[in-house]
Amino acid sequence: MQEKPIRTIVVDAGHGGSDHGARGEYSSEKDVTLAVSLKLGKVLEEMFPDVKIVYTRKVDRFDDVNRKAAIANEAKGDLFISIHCNAAPDIKRVTGYKTQTYRDKKKRKRTRQVPIYQSYPNPAKGTETYIWATSKNNAKSESLRNNSVIVFDANSEETQQLMDTNDPETIIMLNTLRNAFFDQSLRLSNLVEDEFTNAGRISRGARQRNEKGILVLHATAMPSVLVELGFISNPEEENYLNSADGQNEMAHCIARAVKKYKEELERTHKAGGSARPAETPAPAQQRPEPLPPAKVNPAQESPAASAGASAAAGTDFRVQLLTTEKVYTSRSSLFKNLKGGVDRETLRQKGKSINKYIWGNFRTEAEANAALYKARKNGFKDAFVLTYRNGERID
Repeated sequence: MQEKPIRTIVVDAGHGGSDHGARGEYSSEKDVTLAVSLKLGKVLEEMFPDVKIVYTRKVDRFDDVNRKAAIANEAKGDLFISIHCNAAPDIKRVTGYKTQTYRDKKKRKRTRQVPIYQSYPNPAKGTETYIWATSKNNAKSESLRNNSVIVFDANSEETQQLMDTNDPETIIMLNTLRNAFFDQSLRLSNLVEDEFTNAGRISRGARQRNEKGILVLHATAMPSVLVELGFISNPEEENYLNSADGQNEMAHCIARAVKKYKEELERTHKAGGSARPAETPAPAQQRPEPLPPAKVNPAQESPAASAGASAAAGTDFRVQLLTTEKVYTSRSSLFKNLKGGVDRETLRQKGKSINKYIWGNFRTEAEANAALYKARKNGFKDAFVLTYRNGERID
């Protein structure tokens, strides 16, 4: 059972190496994102000494987005933060006209006035924080399926056996977890934008993203956000993005948002509730309302409704398979399809010995529900989940 909801944070400096990203008058996105990412990581390391901070890069190196996602997944990240800069195309304005001579279809000379254009930097400015769009929910679910052993902390052989990614029950659990990750990502994106606003930046809001750059959001098997620090195409913001004070301010804004997000998750976990933190809606004029997360069929959702939930500290789950007067060993053919230990508890009832056969020791309710489903498929129709706290049954 994972007592701390955040043990590993992955910080991704966008672009790098041969991929310069957006360009300003004198700087490149790849350099700004690396500088801010290193500062953010340092602040997070000081703020959370018990949390592991993983960087997708710490030097000017190119890794494609698939590799960045793989680094995050292999690190078993609990949160992914990708740092980027925005850009907008120059604005062209008419500064005058010139006379142009040309020949018409009959080869006669003609003249006409044509505009003279001059380019000016686009005045667009402000921060944005993105999460994946709900249209990418299937892709996010696929990432969770591909990393299901990591997602469910399924390190034991018996739990890995349960994670049949083609099994409908497992798919329902993963989709439920995906929806929890969507809510968590949305919450963090709003917190990040709130911190930027508090620091005096212009916030363009928390948004869903469905275009270029989305892959690192939907290919990471964890809550994930992409922070656009500002418009490097705007001379004023380019100066800010490259200044030591600006970079430190941005790093601290993001870190404060992560701190609030982490504290909310810890309060929720300590209460033994859902992994989804309470969401504080942003003002409509400041943030566009995102589309709702994809829904799971309510008729199927209940067995796995707590897939994203963590139990209170010291809690574990087991599955009672059957109650009978018969005595079986743990190696009985009756249990051959159930990987892991099956224990027998004996009690006296009306002068008779009654045996209860209890399977496994699961750290999350999601794993226990998957085990329950497997048990019933193997003929234990009356199986049910037991909850233990500090070794004592509590239900």
